[in-house]
Amino acid sequence: MKATDRPTLTFRMPDPERRLRGVRLQQDVRLPGDLLGFVQDGHDWVLTVPRPDVDRMEYSFELQLHDGGSEWVCDPGNPLRVGGAFGDKSVLELPGYTAPAWLQADPPKGERSETSLASRGLDADVPALLWSAYGTEVDEPLPLLVVHDGPEYDALAGLTLFLDAMVAAGRLPQMRAALLAPVDRNESYAASTAYSRALALGLVPALHKQLPTTVTVGMGASLGGLAMLHCQRAHPGTFAGLYLQSSSFFHRVLDEQESGFERFRRITTFVESVLRSGPALEPVPIVLTCGLIEENVENNRLMTRSLAAQGYDTRLVENRDVHTYTGWRDTFDPHLVDLVRRVLDGPSAREADSAS
Repeated sequence: MKATDRPTLTFRMPDPERRLRGVRLQQDVRLPGDLLGFVQDGHDWVLTVPRPDVDRMEYSFELQLHDGGSEWVCDPGNPLRVGGAFGDKSVLELPGYTAPAWLQADPPKGERSETSLASRGLDADVPALLWSAYGTEVDEPLPLLVVHDGPEYDALAGLTLFLDAMVAAGRLPQMRAALLAPVDRNESYAASTAYSRALALGLVPALHKQLPTTVTVGMGASLGGLAMLHCQRAHPGTFAGLYLQSSSFFHRVLDEQESGFERFRRITTFVESVLRSGPALEPVPIVLTCGLIEENVENNRLMTRSLAAQGYDTRLVENRDVHTYTGWRDTFDPHLVDLVRRVLDGPSAREADSAS
């Protein structure tokens, strides 16, 4: 792999034993499929592609074997790796990319514990990792962040390190987080009425019994973000604010490519009901983030405009990445901090801010 100042990227896969019949670049930065095949150059396979409109790029190589099989590998010429929900990938950090400064912080670590939450209407308990900021008292009421796909957010995006660092720096108050693991994710998070009811009437109240809470903020990515908005709409008062990342607000016109997903119709029905709604009875501050070139960006733009028209204090952040935990991580500062502060400041402060 080689990055240059020219608007191209060059990748190279050694093949000294000539065991490969071809190599293809696997990527999610929307490069056309007919540009992804490597060409043989001596003992190597080489590919040059236009630089995509992102600041970092996760990728792997598909090695096509002579026996008809194939395997996916990281780039042997690039030592930089990143974890993901489906394993490690190579990552190319392009000129202009800067990782968040808080990744280098070494703050006092908050207390962590594991629990399991039950709710009528769910076939299985929901595992959760509970985090409390360093120095908090067990019986002290504090803000609570409830996170869908929470363990993956922590492992792949460093969420509790971020919270530790922001509390230590005084940018966030002492607070807690409940990192919920998914149970049958494609069913529960896909605009499920049963799951939203369980979350609002079972899981969140159970958390409040364990963790004295002043205000609750919801957070999620992809289907997890969709599920948070679905719950807030069905059960106003559950969340005082939402942080939604690359949420799967599938629209039957904008997202026809997703129509094969088994819950596509249920999701589009919910999304269309939100888009057609009038003024909201209980709007809350919402930050939406999305990669600049990912497929969900248009439906997130549409949802942002619709929620704003209904009275929600909405802010859309588009970063130069795609549908990745690292891309989501890179928006935490300052946008997740700002959301929590706006929720804690209350409606009167937000109205004054918008007036000014």
